[in-house]
Order: sequence, then structure tokens, then C-alpha cells
Amino acid sequence: MPLPDDYLVYPHRAKGPDHDRYDASPYRERPPIALPGGAKLGVWVTVLVEFFPLNPSGKPFKAPGGMQTPYPDLRHYTTRDYGNRVGIYRILKVLNDLGVKANFAVQGAVAERYPVLIRDIVGDGHEICANGWDTDSLHYTGLDPAVERTYIADTLNAIEAASGARPTGWISPARAESFDTPDYLAEAGIAWFGDWAHDDLPTAFRTKSGTMTALPLSNELDDWQILIEYKRPEEEWVLQVTDAAALLRAEADRFGPQILSMVVRPYVTGQPYRIAPFKQSLKTALAQPDARAVTADGILGMAG
Repeated sequence: MPLPDDYLVYPHRAKGPDHDRYDASPYRERPPIALPGGAKLGVWVTVLVEFFPLNPSGKPFKAPGGMQTPYPDLRHYTTRDYGNRVGIYRILKVLNDLGVKANFAVQGAVAERYPVLIRDIVGDGHEICANGWDTDSLHYTGLDPAVERTYIADTLNAIEAASGARPTGWISPARAESFDTPDYLAEAGIAWFGDWAHDDLPTAFRTKSGTMTALPLSNELDDWQILIEYKRPEEEWVLQVTDAAALLRAEADRFGPQILSMVVRPYVTGQPYRIAPFKQSLKTALAQPDARAVTADGILGMAG
């Protein structure tokens, strides 16, 4: 039996990725970006401020950092709580000592339960973005759209109530999305998100409600990824940040200013034996010529 004429015709095949959110754009072909203060290397620190339920459903998967042993897993629950009670204040001190302003990605459940923590973050001059409702309220294809929209609205409302300002940036819990999450975020007034790890530079990102900006939030310099998932020692983390900063600064001379992103969690980096490596990592990155700390709003402000 002969094949039909259209058997090898793929109407959706096109140059670039398997979606239409952004165009194919090789590194060398892009116009250079600008960073605040004329920086050649922007060091962008994001602190995830999360709430881990003691009895999570684990659907559709267990978020990184979720409970590990049968209910009630008080050992892991209280370690996460330690981060929001103790570790986060160590991180705030390091940032203050180095004059670094960061983004704190706050979950709605944290804002609702611990509003004083949000006030302390804002009081130190840091930017707040949203990090979903909690680590057991994940976004995924198959989730009822009404439920996903409710997660977003409830999160933004809780953070606005605690901080006095409605967030315009978003990072999803576990950085998990449905195919439609960016559309719902743009619909809710979100200007940028950091779920995708496709680049080192900001990317214009298409949605049904217009263009958002996808900011480059690295998986690879994430404290969970290196220290917990890869089980590497803290001194290697310092070395990896140092190497990344040096390479990106060198590439800035060829391609224009670059962004180094670091993601940390209070219950991981806020441990007593990890604060010094965190501080050293930041110091070495900021010691690069023409390097400075940047925040999401600062990056977007230069782009706009």
C-alpha cells in the first residue's frame, strides 16, 4: 500500500525550538543588552522563600526539598522552617555586608503565615517576586485552568497584603509549568518570569496577552542543584561561581554585558557552615572588572 502524499510533511516544523514562545536566536547574532551602571557583568541573586507542607500530596511530583519520610516528617519539615526563621537572616546579613540587593521569590503561604519576614526583606531594600502558593501547589498541564489561575491570584494577593506592593515577577514552585502558565501569568499582570533555563540573557517571550520577559535563572549555580543534588562540597560551589563569573565577564567583551544568576534557599545556604562559602562566592563574582549586583527590575528597566 503506497504512503499518502502528506506522510512526510510536517506542517509545524520550523527553524528553532519546538514552540513559538521565542525565535531561534544564536548567541552571536543578538544585539548587546545594557545593565544598570554600565556593568559588564550583572550578578543576580535570587532567594527562594518557600513553604513546605508537612503532609504534601506530591502531585504530580514531589517538589525538590519536599518531605522525605512517612508522615509526620518533622526532621525535614523543621529544617525548612529553620531556613525561614534563622537561615534567611544570615543571608540578609551577607547581602547587607556586601551592599547587594537581591530578588526574594516569596510563596503566598509564607506571606500569609509570616508577614513580618516579608516586611524585614522589604525593609532591607530587596525586591519581592512571586514563587507560587507553596511547594505542593505545582503548575502542570492537566491542572484545571481555574485552579491554576487561583494559585496565581491568591499568591499575588497574599504578597501584596504583606509587602504593600503587587509583584510583577514570577518563579513557579519547582519551576514547573503547564503549557499555558505563561499566558495566565501575563494575563495577571506579570512582566517577567524565571522558570526557563534557555539562555544567559533576557528573552522576549510571547503570550496570548502580549510579550513578557524570560529572565535567565540558571539551574546550574543553584544551591540545591550543586550542594544537594550533585552532593558537591561547598568549596567547589565557590570555585564554580568564580569560574562562571570569569567566563561570562570575558564573553562580555565579545558579546556585550552578561548576567550571572545565583539561586539560594535559606534552609540550604543559611546553614552555619555554608554562609561563608556563599559570601565568598558573591565577593569573587563582584570582584570581576565592571561587575555589579543587579535585580530583575533593574535589568528590565534598562531593557525598557
